[in-house]
Amino acid sequence: MKAIGMGLAVFIGMLLPLQALINASLGRQTFGPLFAALMSFAVGTGVLALWWLATRPTFDVAALARVPWWAWTGGAVGAIYVAAATLLIPRMGAAPLICLVVFGQLVGSLLLDHFGVLHARQPIDGTRVIGALLVVAGALLVVRPWQTPAG
Repeated sequence: MKAIGMGLAVFIGMLLPLQALINASLGRQTFGPLFAALMSFAVGTGVLALWWLATRPTFDVAALARVPWWAWTGGAVGAIYVAAATLLIPRMGAAPLICLVVFGQLVGSLLLDHFGVLHARQPIDGTRVIGALLVVAGALLVVRPWQTPAG
C-alpha cells in the first residue's frame, strides 16, 4: 500500500503543472488569470461536492461550530497557489515554477515538522538538510537563474 500511495503522490505532482498550464490557457482565452483560477475552484468545488455526496456522508451542523477558525483557511492557501501559478506559469514556464514551488514546500515542510505545527514534532537533522540541499541544487539546475531567458 505504501508504494501505491507514493505512486499516487507522484502522479498528483505530475498533474500540478498541467493544471497551471490549463488555467493559464483558460485565462488567455477568457477574462484573465484570476477568472481562470476562480473557475478552477468552481469546477473543483462541484467535483468534490459530488464525490463527497457519493460517499453518503453523515452531517452534523453542530460539529462545524466546534472547528477552530484557522481550520477554514486551507482553501485560501489553495486559492493563492492556484492564482499565483496561473499568473506565473506563462512568465517562467512549468518546470521552473514547479521546482520553485517544491523548494518552497520543502522549506515550509521542514519548518512545520521541526516545530510540530499541527502534528507531532519531527526535528530537522543532518540527513534532512542534505536532502533539502540536493533539492535546491536540482531546482537551480532547472531554473538556471544565471542564464538569460531565450527568445
